[in-house]
Amino acid sequence: MNTTNIIEILAYTIPSIITGTVAYLLFNSHFKDQQNTRRWLLQKENQKTALPLRLQAYERMTLLMERINPSQLMVRVNPVSDNKNDYENYVIAHIEQEFEHNIAQQIYVSDKCWAVIVTAKNAIVQMIRTAAKNEKVTNADELRTFVISELFDKASPSTTALSFIKNEVAELW
Repeated sequence: MNTTNIIEILAYTIPSIITGTVAYLLFNSHFKDQQNTRRWLLQKENQKTALPLRLQAYERMTLLMERINPSQLMVRVNPVSDNKNDYENYVIAHIEQEFEHNIAQQIYVSDKCWAVIVTAKNAIVQMIRTAAKNEKVTNADELRTFVISELFDKASPSTTALSFIKNEVAELW
């Protein structure tokens, strides 16, 4: 093979390689763009179904916080006896039951929001236990009064959690 043949082969081969490379890059770019578009459309479609579920979960968490708000809970849950310890356990059982009823909603809310809700629930339970241990409280009615009067000076943990929930829902829009 002489140099003329080699140059002639290269003259045909180099443009073919360049054309093939450009075609490959263009098709590859086009397929990636199509894949991204499909992914975006799928995500948009999933958002249509996920957003109502998330909003419903936030609604349920709001209802939970309202139902375990100590001032409303003490009025709604009447003592079954005069014993403050029985009433303390009864109220805490109501809180735990409400919480367990809504526990599955944690998959739809953020981890931070769920942590705030759990902290609020635990703080309310602790508030009731602390009130029951107070020496001034001798019966169930005094326990109710004491817990409600404690909230006149400060915000309930459920109120703080509600505020957090509202802010998080506002970020969804």
